[in-house]
Amino acid sequence: MVEVTTLYLKGAAVSALLGFAWLALAKDAHWRQVHLQAELQPGSRGTLRTLGSLGLLGSLGLCLLADHASMAVLVWVMLLAGAALIVALTLAWRPRSLRVLWPVFTGRSSAP
Repeated sequence: MVEVTTLYLKGAAVSALLGFAWLALAKDAHWRQVHLQAELQPGSRGTLRTLGSLGLLGSLGLCLLADHASMAVLVWVMLLAGAALIVALTLAWRPRSLRVLWPVFTGRSSAP
């Protein structure tokens, strides 16, 4: 049986990764890396920033559920460093793999 603490920490890691990826996609340069010629809409930029911030705060919350405050903050900071590195390396080597986090539909609708 998997411990609840392990699930909290795994959730915190995923949440930190998603948070940093969404924050990166909110930047024009990274958006163009991922989506090539598509333009980032102003409304999408705000939504991506909000989701990114909530992802990082959610990660902190899950760390606080997993352990006492002093240890949770230490683990959270380490998760932030690791997640930021993973997102940076993904943007450097395989930026288009981040498309799944915020797809852009450029096809025309079939409705008349």
